[in-house]
Amino acid sequence: MRRAARVDGNQESIVADLRRIPGCTVAITSAVGGGFPDLIVGYRGFNFMFELKDASQPIHRHALTDDQSEFHDNWRGQVAKVFSFIDILNIMSGTDLR
Repeated sequence: MRRAARVDGNQESIVADLRRIPGCTVAITSAVGGGFPDLIVGYRGFNFMFELKDASQPIHRHALTDDQSEFHDNWRGQVAKVFSFIDILNIMSGTDLR
């Protein structure tokens, strides 16, 4: 049986901030498993995939898990590890295309 997914402490506030952006939709996918990212964000006709990490946690918790690393390495579209709402805004605005 699969262990319950751990939700990063910053997820709730980041999702709330994203949902305040007019025209932005957010799907919370942290429970999907298999290294799938925590959030899918739709904005202006584009989809963005984000793996959230909590900067307030110890540095060893910032690394991707083996499943997450494999997903990131094999995914042929956009996916990014982020720590904050600002990180997400930078990617969505095109100033930081990881």
